[in-house]
Amino acid sequence: MKIGYARISTKEQSLSMQVDALKKAGCEQIHEEIASGSKTARPVLEEIMRNLRENDLLVIWKLDRLGRNLAHLIHLTTKLIEKKVGLISLNDPIDTSTAQGRMVFGIFASLAEFERELIRERTQAGLKSARARGRQGGRPKGLTQAAIEKSAIAEALYKNGSIPVKKIAEQLGISKTTLYLYLRYRNVDIGAKVNEPPNI
Repeated sequence: MKIGYARISTKEQSLSMQVDALKKAGCEQIHEEIASGSKTARPVLEEIMRNLRENDLLVIWKLDRLGRNLAHLIHLTTKLIEKKVGLISLNDPIDTSTAQGRMVFGIFASLAEFERELIRERTQAGLKSARARGRQGGRPKGLTQAAIEKSAIAEALYKNGSIPVKKIAEQLGISKTTLYLYLRYRNVDIGAKVNEPPNI
């Protein structure tokens, strides 16, 4: 059974676009929820997760409608895979009912773990350096946590080679200029695949 999940953050927003897309995708059930992206409690989603059965398909409009962040998204998707339930995101390259979709998700999971370790190492090194200079620990300039997570996803999709740069930027909700910034942040060689982007 195809089960759709649509979420908006506030009552001022509209669910109609998501619901229409889920209907078009053939969802037999569609559940709607109003909950902030950062809100932990999502009773509708929790109810869906409890009732899903083997071979069901959970369909969403975009990945950010499901998970609060990359770690939460991976947690939910792992639970779905364990229950043998597929996940399809209509506007992202994710369909865990296929081998390719599971591969992309595996890349996300590996990158998330790598990013956590990298952040931990950088934090420890930064504190050690600050102490050596006689300073208290502070937050260094750089990308936000959300941007770091997006940069990891951008790198994975870019290196996959099958998704155009413009499409990657659209799916991540960023400009091409910002995408190149993220790729440079992760030391990705972009010169061989695309024309050199403008200075940023």
